[in-house]
Order: sequence, then structure tokens, then C-alpha cells
Amino acid sequence: MRVLLIKDVKNLGKAGEIKEIKDGYGQNFLIKKGLAKLATPEVVEEWKKQKAKEEAELKAEIEKLENYKKLIESKEITIERQKAPVGIRGSVTNSCIAEELKKQLDVDIDKKSINLKKAIKSEGHHEVDIKLGHGIHATAKVNIVGVD
Repeated sequence: MRVLLIKDVKNLGKAGEIKEIKDGYGQNFLIKKGLAKLATPEVVEEWKKQKAKEEAELKAEIEKLENYKKLIESKEITIERQKAPVGIRGSVTNSCIAEELKKQLDVDIDKKSINLKKAIKSEGHHEVDIKLGHGIHATAKVNIVGVD
């Protein structure tokens, strides 16, 4: 019996491979558990189309993230906070930076993706690391301005 593996199977093969196996193992274990499908030409063709579609979606997502990176690194985000005797009142956190990215650059970033070692409590220029996904990182330039 020839089967197309849908998921990785230990000691047999990886997803997408076509394997020749015994009928009982294929019917009673692999197909029943959803690990494989009978390798008919239609199933193989459908698998190839699905993989091509997934690759195209992944490529489009990576391209979008690269564009976000270029946009974030080319612009500077300005955040205004009240002045205090030393520094600013309160602090600028990753959620504040995420809100300003949305307002100023129209880039929707999750606050958990913004890496701040500690909250920013002083005026001036700061660099913030942002994880966009798929191994893509951007460095945002944040300018904290104190106002009276």
C-alpha cells in the first residue's frame, strides 16, 4: 500500500513523503489516526496545491513584515509626556509604544513583541527592539519629549 504522509511519523518519514507500507499498518494505524492518506494521484495533486498555497501565503507575510521593518526603521516615533523635576512623569512602556506605532505609522504591533528591558523614564532619543515574526527584528527610534 502506498500512502502520503500528512504529518511526520517517527521511524517512517516526514510529512509530504510517499511511502510503501504494509496494508494493515496503513489502514489500521496511519489512516485511522489521520497521519496519512491513501496515495492516489488526486490526493497527491491536492497536497501539492495546498503546499504551494501555504508557501505563497508565507512569502506574502514575510514580505509584509519586511515592509513594516523598513517603515519602522525609517521613521521616528515621538511621544509626549509631562515633565517632572527629573525626567518625565510616569514612564513609557511597551504598550505606549505599540499605541503610538498604530497612531503615527499605522502599524499594528502586539505590545508583547516590543522588547524593553525596563520602562523609559527619561527624555531624549531611545532605540527599541521589536520582534515582527519569522526572525525579523526592527529597531524603532523613539523620541520622548517633555511638555509642561
